[in-house]
Amino acid sequence: MTDRRNFIKKAALGTIGISSGLTCKKRDKNENISAINTIAVKNSKKPLVISTWNHGLPANAETWKQLKNGKPTLDAIEAGLRIPEGDPKVRSVGYGGFPDREGKVTLDACIMDYNSNCGSVSFLQNIKHPISVAKRVLQNTPHVMLSGEGALQFALSEGFKEENLLTPDAEKDWKKWLIESKYKPVINIENHDTISMLVIDQEGNISGASTTSGAAWKMHGRVGDSPIIGAGLFLDNQVGAAAATGLGEAVIRTAGSAMVVELMRQGKSPAQACKLIVERIYDKHKNHNDIEYLQVGFIAVNKNGEYSGYSLRSGFNYAVFDDDNGNRMEDAQFKLKWKD
Repeated sequence: MTDRRNFIKKAALGTIGISSGLTCKKRDKNENISAINTIAVKNSKKPLVISTWNHGLPANAETWKQLKNGKPTLDAIEAGLRIPEGDPKVRSVGYGGFPDREGKVTLDACIMDYNSNCGSVSFLQNIKHPISVAKRVLQNTPHVMLSGEGALQFALSEGFKEENLLTPDAEKDWKKWLIESKYKPVINIENHDTISMLVIDQEGNISGASTTSGAAWKMHGRVGDSPIIGAGLFLDNQVGAAAATGLGEAVIRTAGSAMVVELMRQGKSPAQACKLIVERIYDKHKNHNDIEYLQVGFIAVNKNGEYSGYSLRSGFNYAVFDDDNGNRMEDAQFKLKWKD
């Protein structure tokens, strides 16, 4: 718990960013990547659900239940991600998320299926469940992304109801931040970051989604990587899928999730692919003024059922659900430890 809290406090200084792993042991960062946090699965383990951070546990559980009850994969993912979206204690997703510097809660989400159909919303206000709106964009429009007022109009036309998403606790923290208005706040220790989810269904097909309230105290109108197909989420059903967490700007600059998938296409394992892209991000940002606060991480699965996670700095973990071991947290390996 202490490590997680320290990570959240430090990661928040540069962005918005948890339980110890049950199967992964920490290793020296120079150890052979083939040994790093990758689970080799024969005959393609399925179904499999993996999602970022410990708010992934209840999301995984609901998605798993829906899959086992025969629900379509996108419906199962939507049901799972609506749980953290609706939980006011999750301060970086949906209702209860930290607002921007004007006190507005703005939400981003995307969803993608194994046929490469995708839907996305960005800068959406006053709608509690952006993942559901993103799914409607996929199903009911010819577009991939709707943003801002247009996304809200679409949501209302689909029967969603407007509501105030700024909870009293989030408003209190925002007003405290206003006193100094610095864009490197120490946020609530229970905040994590984006929840991204990747799923291999019973048929071996891969789908994924991501949802977030974005960086606390961001400029009004800022959009991160989470709703951007190719940055915060990407999949190719013949190869695998990847999703990101951490500083969205850094992920966007490198088309992070798409690059992880491309490396898997070239034969890299999920562990190798995540590690290589994290190192690429570090190399491109190591001379930036805020490098000491930069945190990014990826989760990935491939068509063979292998999965992994890797982050730039310590503290990132993810939830995994399968038939063999149930629903649990696993620690991601990392390049750098946070400075004490």
